[in-house]
Amino acid sequence: MKTTVYIATSVDGFIARNNGGIDWLPSGGDTDGGEDYGYQEFIDSVDALVMGRNTYELALSFDSWPYGEKPVFVLSSRKIDIPDEIAKTVEYMCAPPSEVVYRLSERGFQHLYIDGGKTIQGFLSEGLIQQLIITKVPILIGSGIPLFGSLPHDVRLHHLETRQFENGLVQSQYNVIEDAA
Repeated sequence: MKTTVYIATSVDGFIARNNGGIDWLPSGGDTDGGEDYGYQEFIDSVDALVMGRNTYELALSFDSWPYGEKPVFVLSSRKIDIPDEIAKTVEYMCAPPSEVVYRLSERGFQHLYIDGGKTIQGFLSEGLIQQLIITKVPILIGSGIPLFGSLPHDVRLHHLETRQFENGLVQSQYNVIEDAA
């Protein structure tokens, strides 16, 4: 099973403000020439998304559901509300990352998009991330929700490529080196 993180951070390493706000992210569309930073190609390569409850609730607040018909698995220790219009593609799970990977692998999924701070941190801690695609937005927000937290061991990365965009965003792609533990 391949698991990949695709996420944006501020230069100081935050994925959201303390209140979960992402107003500092580029809005897309006309302000950046319609650039999608490789997102469509990436999302087309994954079978399903695994995200935490906070990321799910943020996605619900968007004008439209951003994941279309792609299966989404929401990790939470408590039940979540799933609106009828996305009930066919969204499922709640309460399990540790290793069990999530096992269950989804058994169901035939081969490439998971892992999203959300605590979810990413949990998968990294268990050695279950193979690839990181991190886009740095040229802004310092000073405090917020960090992408990375403490880890039980070093996680060594192999740099694959870095791309710079006209609006100053810098995207780096890494493979996680298997024997990092």
